[in-house]
Amino acid sequence: MASSRNLSRFWEWGRKIICVGRNYAEHAKELKNEVPTEPVLFLKAPSAYVREGAPVLLPYYTNNLHHEVELGVVIGKGGTNIAQSNAMDHVEGYALCLDMSARDVQDQCKKKGLPWTLAKAFDTSCPVSDFIPKETIQDPHNLKIWLKVNDNLRQEGHTSSMIFSVPFLISYISRIITLEEGDLILTGTPKGVAAVGENDEMAAGIDNIITMKFQIKKQLQ
Repeated sequence: MASSRNLSRFWEWGRKIICVGRNYAEHAKELKNEVPTEPVLFLKAPSAYVREGAPVLLPYYTNNLHHEVELGVVIGKGGTNIAQSNAMDHVEGYALCLDMSARDVQDQCKKKGLPWTLAKAFDTSCPVSDFIPKETIQDPHNLKIWLKVNDNLRQEGHTSSMIFSVPFLISYISRIITLEEGDLILTGTPKGVAAVGENDEMAAGIDNIITMKFQIKKQLQ
């Protein structure tokens, strides 16, 4: 797929991070949420991106920061009202991602009927791996993803358990928000999300494809 920019460094210029919540039934259940019948969407700011070698910052306003390991889909060709049948033509590649979530803040927002911005879109809330070319992953629904904290396994799941497939998500999102080159779609997390604290080290991977590590540091006020 021809690209007008270097998509292997999508995090430097990508415009939108579109996240899908509750896309694994067991994760929805562990947080006592209903299993959705249509995708739950929210956004992260471009400043949420952080790369390996830099820390994930613990926001000063949360006491319960959670890790969520996810498969990310990097859009190479934009579009609106994309059909599921050709949705994969719009994919340039993939990335391993973390959706860092201030869970206590998110719970407060839910109770008040407020958006999740403070809980989900803060700086460094989207750690990402190196770019994974599309041809490296033959089937995005046949991957084992995992996350460890201080060498202890916390999350382990299989993308075959996603409620909504990658083509469905691309089609669904594109009917609401125009997808653009460099956009990143986070496809949801398996069960096992839990809290991390200052100086904890998170290691995550897609079996036989990629790994990454990030350390938690306090945000300077």
